[in-house]
Amino acid sequence: MEIQEENILNPRQARMEKLKKLIAQKINPFPSQASRTHRCLEIIVDFDELAKKQIKVVLAGRIRSLRSHGGSCFIHFEDETGKLQAYFKKDILKENYETLKELIDIGDFIQIKGSLFLTKKEEKTILADEFKLLSKSLLPLPEKWNGLKDVEIRYRKRYLDLISNPTVKDIFIKRSIVINAIRQFLHQEGFMEVETPILQPIPGGASAKPFITHHNALNIDLYLRVAPELYLKRLIVGGFEKVYELGRSFRNEGIDHRHNPEYTSLEFYWAYADYQILMGFTEKLFTEIINKIQDSFEIKYKDKILNFKPPWPRKTFKKALFDLANIDITNLSKEKLIKEMKKLKLQANKKDELVALYEILYKEIILPSIEQPTIIMDYPIEMEPLAKKCEDDPRFAQRFQLVVCGIELLKAYSELNDPLDQKKRFEEQQKLISKGDEEAQRIDKDFIETLEYGMPPCAGEGIGIDRLVSILTNSHSLKEVILFPTLKPKK
Repeated sequence: MEIQEENILNPRQARMEKLKKLIAQKINPFPSQASRTHRCLEIIVDFDELAKKQIKVVLAGRIRSLRSHGGSCFIHFEDETGKLQAYFKKDILKENYETLKELIDIGDFIQIKGSLFLTKKEEKTILADEFKLLSKSLLPLPEKWNGLKDVEIRYRKRYLDLISNPTVKDIFIKRSIVINAIRQFLHQEGFMEVETPILQPIPGGASAKPFITHHNALNIDLYLRVAPELYLKRLIVGGFEKVYELGRSFRNEGIDHRHNPEYTSLEFYWAYADYQILMGFTEKLFTEIINKIQDSFEIKYKDKILNFKPPWPRKTFKKALFDLANIDITNLSKEKLIKEMKKLKLQANKKDELVALYEILYKEIILPSIEQPTIIMDYPIEMEPLAKKCEDDPRFAQRFQLVVCGIELLKAYSELNDPLDQKKRFEEQQKLISKGDEEAQRIDKDFIETLEYGMPPCAGEGIGIDRLVSILTNSHSLKEVILFPTLKPKK
């Protein structure tokens, strides 16, 4: 048995020499035209019928293995749907056989025409009558037996990752299924998909540090949006009752296994609904998504089995904190809250704003305690400048989040539609900016004016698609579910 070998010291140079020989033989190594009658999966499924009728088929794909035995050669090639074996014989191909044997490499794209048969080992195979080189590869693929393991290379050269690791391709197929399921569900529920500005004069709709850029023609600074929220609510004011946007947002923040500077989010807004309605609606949405990718509500994530079967447990922020840390924030002054936090060895001092203290308690006490899908609701009003106050206790906001394994998958609330209250909340945020908080929200006077024309009662929700897919595919880093994650350039 002969295994195809290359110049180990300089495989590219060896392939360049083959490229020159192909051109000398007047063989176009990069033709523009290709044809095929079937894809690999279609052949696999309909093999018996096609083989019995001796139907000539034309297939195309990338060569993944190549081995020759004197006057015959076996190739495994694959397209997007699967992999097949091809058998080439010298007495059939004549002089073209030597071209195949000497000038074709693993990684090349090839078109094959022939008939189907089963080998002695009962492997489905195409017997080639003729072949055509579709694209010559000048660099070798990663060693196929071990796949591509280097994480740095996998993320920087995702195309090699997809070629070498089938499970990676499965993740992104599942991601596409999730996104399509969301769109189908929302359309069935009467929502309209819209597009709002990515370049914005004021970054609003979320507490985050924005990216800034400059528009030369207008000579103004613009921001990459941190969220589409305020523009989507403008559409509710304009008369649309159910709108959503699924797209990219950007936050100039650190990078870790749960954060990427650009990310995909879903935001939808529903007139005449409140956050209580959205809780049940969200459970229904997740049911649709999970049913599209598997038959069970049980999702394996890391070493845990998560059960997404609704209804999910619901707990207020206040109750969760009291149960976990014996802290009742209902009537607790800032000074007493700091003392309680220091007992728990949490970083807290008098200079911290109340919202910062609540965030610490949330991230250090509440989030890490939650494993199974759980709704945390009714957050302190200081933590949410865009949500309505709870009518029974205005110290808390009508907001909820779905938390799984300490990860926030979504945030939703009854939207604040009182322009006077909204202005006060923005002014409080502006004070935080003046104290150095780069993530606080700016005053958006145009949005306040929009609310003054009247916005109906409305509920809105934002879902982090990357985080959701990471949970559903048992991926422990967002880099595994983003095709091209943001990376520091190599020097």
